[in-house]
This record gives sequence, structure tokens and C-alpha cells, in this order.
Amino acid sequence: MCCTCPHAGLSVIATLDPKFKPGDPVILIDRKARSYLKLLRPGKRLSIRGELACDEIIGLEEGSRVKFSTGETFLALRPTYADLIPFLPRTAQVIYPKDTGPLLVWGDVFPGATVIEGGVGAGALTIALLRAVGPTGRVISYEIREDFANVARKNVATFFGDAPNWTLRLRDLYEGFEETGVDRMFLDLPEPGRALEVAARALRPGGVLVCYVPTALQLKDTCDALQHSPHFGQIEAFETLLRNWQVKGMSVRPVHRMVAHSAFIIVSRRLSDVTPSAAAEERESFASAVRDESDDSGNPDDNDNE
Repeated sequence: MCCTCPHAGLSVIATLDPKFKPGDPVILIDRKARSYLKLLRPGKRLSIRGELACDEIIGLEEGSRVKFSTGETFLALRPTYADLIPFLPRTAQVIYPKDTGPLLVWGDVFPGATVIEGGVGAGALTIALLRAVGPTGRVISYEIREDFANVARKNVATFFGDAPNWTLRLRDLYEGFEETGVDRMFLDLPEPGRALEVAARALRPGGVLVCYVPTALQLKDTCDALQHSPHFGQIEAFETLLRNWQVKGMSVRPVHRMVAHSAFIIVSRRLSDVTPSAAAEERESFASAVRDESDDSGNPDDNDNE
């Protein structure tokens, strides 16, 4: 992660410096907790309800209150990742923070990792991956649409900063990846199952493959493809639900609006290459397990309470 770029509002150095700098993103919060994302450009003015010169915020400490020309006061903070993503300029749907956390944790992204991202969208996950792998890691993004790629480049430059360890390839990943020995891979595609062969060639043994799909039919198709592939095992599928709570005086209750289903997360591990006979045995073992589950009476597992 670059620490010297003037636009690196979410970089390591920015989190250590409490004062706003030119090029920083700032989130302005009004008395009703409504948020407005802006960029601090010297010589320019911000407009919400009234105006305020960016130069009046630059140099202030985070957590300061600023007053616009109408007299309305706003709280000024640098946006966290969760603050930033809902405001991110986009031409495609972004992966929201409630899913980004589990993606990074279940995907086991670590500092220094080499990660492939299939489908860059608006660059929301790209920013999270760059933060997670750190300056010694590497992120390679594959995107087939040039308009998506252009938006992602701009968002990464604006809200992350210089990223010399990020490579964006404008090409169809179904045709194959240039990289081999990759640690982790994330696929945000309509048909991840079609990419399993090329994914297997790129991932190292033990590497983690994470697929992100919105519908139950895509979940079924992707899991079926993984279960029948000799290259992947330890398959896990889940979704995350987010319910905020209102705590105001004696009013303690869930908020009326809940962020429920957004997509399914499917995690699997790259297996060591096996011989055709061993692969056939694995498939037969899986088929036998499926038959056993079909014959199950549906009673709770005897080991549930152990």
C-alpha cells in the first residue's frame, strides 16, 4: 500500500496523521446522521446545503465540526471502508462491506499473498484486497468490460492511492490466467463453474477459491461443478445477514430496514493433482455420500450434542 500518494486517503500514513490533507476523501455527517462523501481539492468549494471551501477543512483534525455558509454544522471524518463503499462511483453493483469481511476472512487473505480477482466491477473488493495483502502482496484483476475497468482504475486511484502491486488485465478469464502458483482467487462471475479448470491451473495446491453468486440456481450450479471437479475439495457455502439495532434512551430495537440476502459465498480448497483413477474414486466417494444423505431419515446428527 502506497504511503506517499496525496490521494491515499485510506492509506497507512493517513490513519496515523489526524489532520486532513489535500486529496483526502472526507465524509460529512449532519445532525440527522446523514452522510455525504467529498474530496478535498485545494481551491475548490464543497456544496451540500450551502458551501464551504475545501481549504477550511484541510489541516483540521478528524472529528472536527465545520460550518457551511447556511450556518449548518457537519462532523468531518475520513471515511472507513464501510463508509466509503455505498458512495463508490459505479457502473456495476458493488460487493458491500457485510460480505467483504467474510470474503477476506474465509478467503484467508494475508499480507504478502498473491491474489487473483475475477470480475473487478467498481473496484470495491479490489481496494479491500490491496489493503489486506499490503505492499508486499500482489493483486491481479481480470475484467472483460472496459467501462468497468476504467471505473475501477479511477476508484482505486482516488480512494486508495498508487497501487504498484495491482495489475488489471482487460481480458476474458474463461480463456485462462497468465499466473500460476497463486495463493487465493475470488470469482464474481455469472458462471464460476465454467472457470474451474483455468482456476485450478492458476492456484497452488492448498490455495483458496472463493466464488460470489447472487442466486440459488447459481449456488447449486457452482457447488455441483466444484463437487464433480477433481481439483477442489472442502467446499462450504453460506450467506451473511446484517441487522442493525437502534439504541436511543429506552428505545432498544432492531431498525426497520434489514440488509438481508445479497449473494452466496462459496469457499473451496485447491487439491493436489491426482491420477485419473484416484479422481474417479473421489467422484464415486462423493456420489456415495450423496446417496447416503438422500437415504437419511432427517433425524439430528447423533454427534450434535457431543
